[in-house]
Amino acid sequence: MAKRALGPATWELVRAIRAHADPERAWVVGCSGGRDSLALTMAAALARPGGVRAVVVDHGLQPDSAQVAARTAAQLADLVPTEVVRAEVGSAGGPEAAARSARYAVLAAEASRDGAEVLVGHTLDDQAETVLLGLTRGAGARALAGMAVRTSWTDPALELVRPLLGVRRETCARACEERGLQWWDDPHNEEPAFLRSRIRTTVMPVLVEQLGDRVVESLARTAELLGDDADLLDELTADAADVSQPALDCAVVAELPAALRGRLILSWLRRHGGRDLGQVHVGAVERLVLDWHGQGPVDLPGIRVLRRDGALRIG
Repeated sequence: MAKRALGPATWELVRAIRAHADPERAWVVGCSGGRDSLALTMAAALARPGGVRAVVVDHGLQPDSAQVAARTAAQLADLVPTEVVRAEVGSAGGPEAAARSARYAVLAAEASRDGAEVLVGHTLDDQAETVLLGLTRGAGARALAGMAVRTSWTDPALELVRPLLGVRRETCARACEERGLQWWDDPHNEEPAFLRSRIRTTVMPVLVEQLGDRVVESLARTAELLGDDADLLDELTADAADVSQPALDCAVVAELPAALRGRLILSWLRRHGGRDLGQVHVGAVERLVLDWHGQGPVDLPGIRVLRRDGALRIG
C-alpha cells in the first residue's frame, strides 16, 4: 500500500495505540477481518513500523471462514507480517465464550513466542455494550467496570491490550475507508440468539434515539469510574485474608463489610476450582458464615464448600 498522509480517523487510532501499547515489546495484533480489528492492525503498523505482526484467527464457525481469513491476510500483507491460524473451538460456556477462549488461546501461544503484547480491537462502543450486558445480569461493580485497557493473563508476562477502548466504532470504519481496507461483517454479530447481539442491534439504537449519542460515552465513563472503585475494593479484599489457603476463618469473614465479604468469598471459590460463579453461589456460601445452624455442604459448579471447626473448607 502506497504511503500517504494519515487521515484524521487513522491518526486518532495511531495516537491511541501509541498511548497504550508498550513500544519496548513486540506487538501481536489479533485480527478477525472485521472493521475494528482491521483498523487496529493497520494503525498499529503505521504507529510502529517493524515489531508488529498480525494473527488472523480462523474459528471455522462459518462455511467460508477460510476464505475470509485468506482475504484479510492478503489485505494486511503489505502492512505487517501476517499469519492465519485455525482455532479449535470447543463448547464450554456456549458458542460466544468458546470462540473467545479458543481465540485467546491462539493469541497467547503466538505472543509467548517472543514475549509480545497482544493487541485487540475492542472499542468504546463495545465497552458501553458490556456495561449494559452486566446490568441485565444484575452484576456487581467489577463486571460493570467492563474491560480494562490492560489485562494480565494467567502468565503475568502475557498482557492483553485494548488500545482503542476510548475510540468510537465509527472511527474505525472511517479509518478503514481512509486506507482503502474492506472489512468483513460477521453474521454472528447480528444473531438475535446472542444477548450481546440484541443489545448491539436493538437496545443500544433505542437508547441513542431516545437519549442521544452521548449515552454511549456515558456508559463507558461509568465503567471507568466503577473500575477505579473495584480496584480499591479488590486491594482491600486481598489484605483481609489469604485466599490461597484451603480454609477461611468464618469469624474473619463475618466481620468484613458486605462489599468485601462477597468479594473475598468469590475470590476464594475461584482460587480453589469454582467456575461460572454468580451472586447466588456466593450467597449460598455466605449463609454458612452468617446464618450457620449446622447445615450441610454447599455444592457449586466445580467445587463443594462446607463449614467445619469455625472455618469454610473445600469439601
